[in-house]
Amino acid sequence: MSKQILIADDAPIIRLMLKDLITPLGYQVIAEASNGEEAVEKYKEFKPDLVTLDIIMPQKNGIQALAEILAINPKAKVIMITAIDQKEYLTNAIKTGASDYIVKPFEEERVRSVIRKALGDL
Repeated sequence: MSKQILIADDAPIIRLMLKDLITPLGYQVIAEASNGEEAVEKYKEFKPDLVTLDIIMPQKNGIQALAEILAINPKAKVIMITAIDQKEYLTNAIKTGASDYIVKPFEEERVRSVIRKALGDL
């Protein structure tokens, strides 16, 4: 069975771009979330192999969602999505336990390699 991924971002276009980059690699995007609260709920429901989490989202930001997901499963693989000017958030995310990060605007090869690496497929 192919590895399953949850994409959490409040921008539908970003979710679509990630999905378009991830699916050709042979992974299945099992669910999408538009905020941190939804990301945690969908994580509980689907237990994906990997989560991509935008840092700045409504209701609950990516750092809070990351902490909750890691509380559910300390071994969860979570990749943070960040804009170039969010370095202090990124440092927080890595300290909290994020596996890696991707900076917007995306470099397609970076997205692919980070996802493969996090899933142990490099």
